Amino acid sequence: MSTDPSTDPRTVVADYIAAVARGDQDAIRDAFTEDVVWHYPGDLPLSGEWRGRQAVVEEFLGSIGGLIAPGTAIRVEPIGTPVVEGDRVVAEWASHCTTVHGLRYDNRNLGIFTVRDGRIAEVREYTDTQRAATVLFADGA
Repeated sequence: MSTDPSTDPRTVVADYIAAVARGDQDAIRDAFTEDVVWHYPGDLPLSGEWRGRQAVVEEFLGSIGGLIAPGTAIRVEPIGTPVVEGDRVVAEWASHCTTVHGLRYDNRNLGIFTVRDGRIAEVREYTDTQRAATVLFADGA
């Protein structure tokens, strides 16, 4: 594992989660490699394999913004300390927001991140997709 804090996998993932929590779009974009792959479970409109920085940031993560009530934001809070094994980091976080349907969304997420050269190259996310389906996609869209 690297001793450079800017490329240390734990630091890279913690910095990414912090960037999401503060809504720092530039830092979020810069956290990923050009060829990043994000795997999202289930059969929701967000589910599947998102390939490339643009697809991950603009299409996958960007589409989540349309599910949140205007004038509000997602509150993201890290849970515990990420577990690191080589270039892989397992991190847990909670997501909270009010949806465009006026419903309160609270969910826990777990991500297995692979870090390459100080950037996130792959994410396998696990979450309660049933909760997301009934609250985020309350209209069935």
